[in-house]
Amino acid sequence: MRIPARSVCTAIRDDIVSGVFERGSRLTEEQLARRYGVSRVPVREALRTLEAEGFVVTRRHAGACVAEPTEQEAADLLEIRMLLEPLGAARAAQRRTEAHLKVLRGLVRLGQERARRGQGEDLRSLGAWFHETLVQASGSPGLIALLTQLRHKIAWMYAVEQPARPVESWAEHGAIVDAVSRGDAERARALTMMHAERMTGAHRLRIPARGTVRTSQHAVNTASARN
Repeated sequence: MRIPARSVCTAIRDDIVSGVFERGSRLTEEQLARRYGVSRVPVREALRTLEAEGFVVTRRHAGACVAEPTEQEAADLLEIRMLLEPLGAARAAQRRTEAHLKVLRGLVRLGQERARRGQGEDLRSLGAWFHETLVQASGSPGLIALLTQLRHKIAWMYAVEQPARPVESWAEHGAIVDAVSRGDAERARALTMMHAERMTGAHRLRIPARGTVRTSQHAVNTASARN
């Protein structure tokens, strides 16, 4: 069974974002094929995709390496997200389905409950799920792809602090869902912009550490190859 390049691409990207492959480190086809248990063909395709996304660069005499983004490039990503997320919320107000609303409302209930109880360990994943569902509700494949890529790159470049007042943060999520459910695109846009501006202050630029790449074997998830 041939493993799709997209599965290999996801595995390499995840390892870059999590710091397994440090910024500036070399990525050889042989090394990656051995690590993920695949041939060099999907690795080569995956590296081309990751270079287009900005995670990988090709250097003369070195080949493929993990990119080393500047502070300005990192700051630009947050600014771009602040422009696109409100657009996604406005589109969601116009195109959402009842299934989207059901998931969003359920996430808000869970988030508000956990925030009131001080169960902060779940809030980060719930928040990520909320924003992913909100952009999926936009019904715009291009916008979904852009924001998904931004989310990966921001997670790579930034550490995010938990909100100082999580109850207020989830109240903002609830207000966004109310606007989306009413089909009020402009209010959904404005609320999401305010929420994004406030959350930007919680991002702290990661300081890359130099060292060796961890070498534990990591087989590619082949579930997508069977679907």
